[in-house]
Amino acid sequence: MGGMDPKDRLLADTFDGQAEKFERALLQSDAAALARLVAFAGLSAGSKVFDAGCGPGLVGEAFLEAGHVVHGIDLSAEMVRRARERCARFGERATFEQGSALDLTTAGSFDAAVSRLVVHHTTDPLAFMMAQVQLVRPQGALVLCDHTTDPERARARWHNEIERARDRSHARSLPPGELLELLARAGLESIRYAEEWHDLDFDEWFDRGTPVLPKAEVRVKLLSGSARGFTPSLRPDGGISIRGCWAMLCGVKPR
Repeated sequence: MGGMDPKDRLLADTFDGQAEKFERALLQSDAAALARLVAFAGLSAGSKVFDAGCGPGLVGEAFLEAGHVVHGIDLSAEMVRRARERCARFGERATFEQGSALDLTTAGSFDAAVSRLVVHHTTDPLAFMMAQVQLVRPQGALVLCDHTTDPERARARWHNEIERARDRSHARSLPPGELLELLARAGLESIRYAEEWHDLDFDEWFDRGTPVLPKAEVRVKLLSGSARGFTPSLRPDGGISIRGCWAMLCGVKPR
């Protein structure tokens, strides 16, 4: 991986460091939420699934438990190591490699491609989606789950500034309409959309990030505004809860 470009190297290094906390974070590892993503995908039994940005294998494990075959890829060597360990019990149905989804050339090899919480790290989300579409057979599915933000630009800018202050690898959270538009621009049909709302604890969320600003400074900025999909509230105990929204989308590749 010595020839990795600077952005990919940043992501690899960031998630090597975050891997342990990410894997055990309550929101990321929520079995019910993962099961809902598998159900939303609606794949035929035994589908061959490409997991883009597989992380520690949480998503792959959920699809494997549903009877599918999973091949995952991630820039982070530590994430790949954890994914292999987590999913070892599935034997040859589970394979994971270090690398970039943009570099694969096995066109039409998969029944579906899935990514969870990856799009907001990409500087070119359309290219990321198109790379996965190329890997999927005709009538195969592209499934993604990611953070959303406010359609109003100023609110979205505020939200993304906070995200970047907390995590140096964050590129941009997108509003729901832009996510839907990207799937359409990728040539997909029969696009479906659903939302998952959740509550984040600010301290837990911040402490597993890779911040570029002090925590106290980010806290003050967070309490200065709100956005759809990222609304803070001050609790009686002095902590902050953030009401967040993930979007789940699925589109079908034409014949």
